[in-house]
Amino acid sequence: MSAHPLTSEQLDHVFTALANSTRRSILTTLANGEASVSELAEPFDMSLPAISRHIKVLERAGLITQGQRAQYRPCNLNADTLGAVEDWARERRDTWHASFDRLDTYLNQLQETKNTK
Repeated sequence: MSAHPLTSEQLDHVFTALANSTRRSILTTLANGEASVSELAEPFDMSLPAISRHIKVLERAGLITQGQRAQYRPCNLNADTLGAVEDWARERRDTWHASFDRLDTYLNQLQETKNTK
């Protein structure tokens, strides 16, 4: 379990960041180790400023960190934030499953009612 649960506002930032396929691809790349902005931009048909904006969103969400070594600014995945999101989802999983089970029961009852008419 994460040592620092995320606030509602932090979760909003994380889910906003994860809603974009480019940002998810950037996270996938960073799962293999640090990379520069230009390295992260290589697979995409977009400008470096556009990639930089995606990186800022990821950074604001706490999903990545960006260091600085002279002119090199490596980006790194922040696994703690992803762990906190996983904890948040795990805490709600039982509730979601119970809700889906109730919905399934209700839909089956509707189907049975329809079939008996």
